[in-house]
Amino acid sequence: MNILTYLQRIGRALMVPVATLPTAAILTGIGYWIDPTGWGADNQLAALLISSGNAILDNMAILFAIGIAYGMSKDKDGAAALTGLVGFMVVMKLCSPAVIAMIKGIPVAEVPVAFSKINNPFVGILVGVISAELYNRYSNVELPQALSFFSGRRLVPILNSFLMILLSLILMFGWPVINGWLVAFGESITGLGSMGAGLYAFFNRLLIPIGLHHALNLVFWFDVAGINDIPNFMGGAKSIAEGLATPGITGRYQAGFFPIMMFGLPGAALAIYHCARPENKAMVGGIMLAGAFAAFFTGVTEPLEFSFMFAAPVLYVLHAIMTGISVYIAAAMHWIAGFGFSAGFIDLFLSSRNPLAVHWYMLIPQGLVFFCLYYVVFRFTIKKFNLMTLGRELPSAAGTDADMKLKAGGKNDIQEEAYNYIAAIGGSANLTNIDSCITRLRLSVKDSSLVNEQATKRLGASGVIRLNKESVQIIVGMRAELIASTMTDIIAKGPVAAATENNMPEFDTPAEKGHTPENTAILTLLAPVTGELVKLEDVPDEAFSSKLVGDGIAIKPTSETVFSPVEGTVVKVFDTNHAVCIEANNGTEVIVHIGIDTVSLNGKGFERLIEEGMKVKAGDPLLKLDLNYLNAHAKSMISPIVISNIDDYAGISIMAEGHVIAKESNLFQVMK
Repeated sequence: MNILTYLQRIGRALMVPVATLPTAAILTGIGYWIDPTGWGADNQLAALLISSGNAILDNMAILFAIGIAYGMSKDKDGAAALTGLVGFMVVMKLCSPAVIAMIKGIPVAEVPVAFSKINNPFVGILVGVISAELYNRYSNVELPQALSFFSGRRLVPILNSFLMILLSLILMFGWPVINGWLVAFGESITGLGSMGAGLYAFFNRLLIPIGLHHALNLVFWFDVAGINDIPNFMGGAKSIAEGLATPGITGRYQAGFFPIMMFGLPGAALAIYHCARPENKAMVGGIMLAGAFAAFFTGVTEPLEFSFMFAAPVLYVLHAIMTGISVYIAAAMHWIAGFGFSAGFIDLFLSSRNPLAVHWYMLIPQGLVFFCLYYVVFRFTIKKFNLMTLGRELPSAAGTDADMKLKAGGKNDIQEEAYNYIAAIGGSANLTNIDSCITRLRLSVKDSSLVNEQATKRLGASGVIRLNKESVQIIVGMRAELIASTMTDIIAKGPVAAATENNMPEFDTPAEKGHTPENTAILTLLAPVTGELVKLEDVPDEAFSSKLVGDGIAIKPTSETVFSPVEGTVVKVFDTNHAVCIEANNGTEVIVHIGIDTVSLNGKGFERLIEEGMKVKAGDPLLKLDLNYLNAHAKSMISPIVISNIDDYAGISIMAEGHVIAKESNLFQVMK
């Protein structure tokens, strides 16, 4: 894994702890609205709310340790979060001034002052990353029988306790140096004053396409290099009293974003709408209106930014420049407001009575100016250089989306949408990892060129980012995490074929295998195991019973060898050996999935007898099963056998039903 990809992993994991900030913003914001002069001293409810919000802000370091350990873990298990918590507790204790003085045999007064600030997000991130890597490597380790209780996930927090002792010893000597570097860097940035704020905002926008803006934000928004702009701002009176915040200064790395999010980008949306072709204006208007609404009220700008980021990169560079100018102006004029989520109207309203919000109302006229500026600059540039922004494509190109043919799963819900995204990405065979952040699917693929961008846009995606051959990001909006989770569930059930286009050559089968008469059997499947036949509708898994994966039948096996139901090529064997996909010689895609949720057994109970790419005949052995183990540990041993590309055929005809069958029995026929 290259450094860019690894930094992106850390960046998206950061969104787990950062997601707690809106709660802190709401609590402190309402508290300051209730008691704008006493800041909690004159009102018990205000004191309760402000103190509750500060409880989050004062513990960002431990939230980073827990959130990153969880977010970077391979299976998002709570044991990873516990590992991060245990690790952070050990480091905080061992690196506390009192313990360091005891270990080194020196007075507490002689302990370097850097250790009074050991409880900071930098150390939290460091502990979180190490904890996640330890979890990913050792969470499946099995200990001898006598120690089996401590195997697997239970082992990792124990190991991390010892590893954190080593890290603490390193920090005992290295932290003063590291802290000195960070403080020097922070002071050099703050020394640039308003110009530094503007430069930060410029690079913040430029890094969005590759997802590294999160790492940059840490330096300015949190206490990584001593700036800590967001927590210090939301701390309000408490931050002022403790000397951590200065009215008119604290918040300058946030304030100038409000005119851009609330006004500038909606101005750009209006320009894109006015520049669209007349026949496309209704469609473009709907998209731009939704994006402008989200940007103004919530500060979520990616749906708008990705609508022109790649279609017209020059516009995005101009957008980054104007963002830098806006943040510079707000910082120079001391027009200050802050946010807990993003620079939208909701955050502006909540922060307006914060004692650190200075002349915040001036951000509104500044925003109106930037609305006009964005509109004029975008409209002039689009017209002058004939940029192909949304709705300006030639009719032949615009019609491509309608030509796409995606597999429908039979339900207009999240499962169908996720299924279609897998198909658009090149099918499950092209996917190696699925992750998400707030608005993006972050995908690792075998070949990014196989991602069908037109298909993703037909599904509602704002854009596709091909970072390199093996990394792709798809902008899908605020439902990204839900879509990613559903994609993972669907792939665990069996392979998904890639999307196709109607303007490609059409054949009776997925590949050019020749024509067959209509309503005739083109393939007969044999039972891969002996057992009791079960209707697909009765399989205890919605993806199969709803025929989302495909149509077919299921068997509860009584024999220990799984045989090939058809003659063809093995195109996929899952790493956990619980499922095999075979492409028959005529292009029919057959999935043999042994048991339900058996992917969670991590290959135990299965022995692979074939490899991907092998040619097999009907009746050739594929897998060896340990039925005693599987019957004891699997959710269900009912095993679906389905045709995943059944939409390419007239249907299937069940030949054996409702009784115990042997592996030589005809399961069903595929009709054409």
